[in-house]
Amino acid sequence: MGRVVLVTGVARDLGRRFAKQLAAAPAVDRVIGVDVQPPRGDLGGVSFTRADIRNPVIAKVIMREQVDTVVHMSVLPSPGGNTGRATAKELNVIGSMQLLAACQQSPHLEHLVLRSSTAVYGSSNRDPAMFTEDMAARRIGGLGFVKDVNEVEGYVRGFARRRPDVRVTTLRTANAIGPGLNTPTTAYFRLPVIPTVLGFDPRLQFVNDTDLLDAIEHATLSDVPGIFNIAGDGVLMLSQALRRLGRPALPLPGFAVGAVGSAMRQAKVADFSREQVAFLAYGRGVDTTRMKEVLGFHPSRTTAQAFAEFAASLEPGLISEQRVRAVEAGLVGALGGAREGLQEIVGKGEDRG
Repeated sequence: MGRVVLVTGVARDLGRRFAKQLAAAPAVDRVIGVDVQPPRGDLGGVSFTRADIRNPVIAKVIMREQVDTVVHMSVLPSPGGNTGRATAKELNVIGSMQLLAACQQSPHLEHLVLRSSTAVYGSSNRDPAMFTEDMAARRIGGLGFVKDVNEVEGYVRGFARRRPDVRVTTLRTANAIGPGLNTPTTAYFRLPVIPTVLGFDPRLQFVNDTDLLDAIEHATLSDVPGIFNIAGDGVLMLSQALRRLGRPALPLPGFAVGAVGSAMRQAKVADFSREQVAFLAYGRGVDTTRMKEVLGFHPSRTTAQAFAEFAASLEPGLISEQRVRAVEAGLVGALGGAREGLQEIVGKGEDRG
């Protein structure tokens, strides 16, 4: 008999796509997708249950369906829609607490997979070149997603101590990027003019969205416990990313980036937060040795390749390579026409002479 997997956060695009992909795996018997709202896209063979993980009723779902594997996909920087920071924290922290309490009660549970984030390491001027899984954030603010994800991981470690019979796998994923993906990161890079923090050029690391889904599926089915950084090889400087997009930068002091970000968030243009401003100043890099050697997963795309695939799906920016070449061709044509005109004038003058 195959696995019975419960996946949270299926109202979001990545959660829905993962649940649908997992349901097609031969080793999986049933997938139950859970969220407070129904997903917009096709769920394929996934059985959807409308439930709020902040409510103890989630325990009844896990017990009734005899779930043996839980994949927690709903720890997110923002919940979407018009909900604010308080709701995001409640969904992330309180929701995770209730879900773990439900998991603890279930005698059928064998494996818990948490999709965490490399945001757990934060971003500061004290950071190492590359974070390994045994390192912690050098500086954690009192608010924001960085604090949320650290709290959630703390609760998961507590659960692992109380239920040593359950395999626990935590995936600290880099920012996902890909054509058609709608996240705070992709919204930022879709801006026609991109605000940056004056005097800083942060290191960025991405994971392609299909690689991310493959990594979570691999972790779910391979039963390897532990904590793993998930990211494409290499890093990309923000200045390099903007050149490849052909989008001009708008360097601003840090406090001004925050103010501009708040205005954009209110206008629903892009979703900036305090930790995102810190990320735009200091960036972040993670070591993925354990991902390859212990988990046994190898992304198909590097950070640069993942970003190039995303960039190719966008309209050319104001200073993109295509537009620069078009302008160059126009200038060459204009100069060639002017030269021919000048030669004609000179030739006529010589004839008169």
